Amino acid sequence: MMNQRDFFAELKRRNVYKVAVAYAIVGWLMVQIATQVFPFLEIPNWVVRLVIVLVAAGFPIALVIAWAFELTPEGIKRTEDVDLAASARQPRKHAWIFVVIVGATLSIGLFFIGRYVGRTTASAAGNEVPAKSIAVLPFDNLSRDPDNAFFAEGVQDEILTRLAKVADLKVIARTSTQRFKSAPENLPDIANQLGVANILEGSVQRANDQVRVNVQLINALTSTHLWADTYDRKLTDIFAVESDIAKTIADTLQAKLTGSEKQMIAAQPTSDTAAYELYHKGRSLWEKRSGDNIPKAISFYEQAIARDPNYALAYAGLADAYILLPYYTATAQRDASPKAKEAALQALRLDPNLAEAHAAVGKVLNFAEIDLAGSIREFQRAIELKPNYATAHHWLGAGPLIDLGRFEDAIAHGKRAIELDPLSPIMNADLGFTLYFARHYDDAIVQLRKPLVLDPTFAYALYNLGMVLQSKGDLPGAIAQYEKAKQFSDDPHISALSGAAKALAGDKNAALQTLTDLDKISQNREVLAYSRALLYLA
Repeated sequence: MMNQRDFFAELKRRNVYKVAVAYAIVGWLMVQIATQVFPFLEIPNWVVRLVIVLVAAGFPIALVIAWAFELTPEGIKRTEDVDLAASARQPRKHAWIFVVIVGATLSIGLFFIGRYVGRTTASAAGNEVPAKSIAVLPFDNLSRDPDNAFFAEGVQDEILTRLAKVADLKVIARTSTQRFKSAPENLPDIANQLGVANILEGSVQRANDQVRVNVQLINALTSTHLWADTYDRKLTDIFAVESDIAKTIADTLQAKLTGSEKQMIAAQPTSDTAAYELYHKGRSLWEKRSGDNIPKAISFYEQAIARDPNYALAYAGLADAYILLPYYTATAQRDASPKAKEAALQALRLDPNLAEAHAAVGKVLNFAEIDLAGSIREFQRAIELKPNYATAHHWLGAGPLIDLGRFEDAIAHGKRAIELDPLSPIMNADLGFTLYFARHYDDAIVQLRKPLVLDPTFAYALYNLGMVLQSKGDLPGAIAQYEKAKQFSDDPHISALSGAAKALAGDKNAALQTLTDLDKISQNREVLAYSRALLYLA
């Protein structure tokens, strides 16, 4: 038998060491080419993975070949057939050293070039953008029936909702992505505005009980197409299509999925496609956040529930609609809050892990029941279940955290909400509102001007800007903002703010007249006692 020393001597004689070193260097060079060059040539990721697997699998094969065969002047021979004495007299060749040096130089060069290009690409995009970030743009409705536009919105929203439950991803909310069309030409600019590296485009075509969904995932920083597919299915299979698309996107972006996240991505919210459409009509109207649309959204949610009484998401949507109803209509808070809470609790009875329902309960506990600890608990649970849920961060930051004076935490959640929904006027305005309460007045003014760039008629941002200016002693500036806000909203609180500011500026009659006006208004809609208090104090 060959002893250990003889074995290693034989490895050296058969050039196994040289082959191992040379193969490792050349293999590493091939991996660097695959990972650094292939993406720029738009070669699919599976080809990169295949190269890595083949390089790894080839290493032991190369060692076996080096052991079993030897290169001689007469060609390749089995080692057993080689004359050892003649082989020993052959001059030693050092070509393998040249191969190792060249391969190592190229590998190191590609490695550092890749790192440099990655850094400069990220800096060129503005702030550092997470590689695992995505915005799902509106899907084109290719159907002849314009009413199917709601269905296309629903497909987009369901994919986005599933992705939002993955903690390892950054997913932009639909209220921000809706400002763009499905296949825009300026992808890098849109990605920069939304703070993402990747964008999903798609289209939906529906005919009778058949549906076709086209999707393509693009790296917006390099314009690389990462993945694309077409799904031709029956309408009843649309939920499986949405789950498959979300799962494939997560895999393509190499997001780590927990077991519970995989289950939530695969979950089917309802088996009734008509209820599904009604829910998404309601959600589309709710997102518009105007007085006319909130009652219409409630109607669609109720119709969805009538079709499927076990549709938990429809109950959560109904709760959200009742939560916003007093802000955009004359409905009294005392009438809307019990309905919001009941709908949210019913959603949780049907699905205890529904983030939207936990957030709705948190909002009711905060604003209507003043249960701040309970409210925070519900919002935190919503964020655990759906880490990319911008509304939960928004309501937590602009709600119980402000009430408790935890301003730094409130600001942090407000900023996180804007990261996830950067073009939302209300979230940008409420961060300004939070900064105002924290007495960061200059920062608040800067922040409150941002939603007015998005929507110059946004009364909420206008009167909050007036409040900040008033706190800084600029009464004329504050009054100007209040008067401008009154042009776009009939909220009696704005009139109270304006009347009080005018009284402080010396016009006491303005406050008295506003009190008289509020008495008349209170006969038809709720007027906050706080509004009257401002006028009396002025």
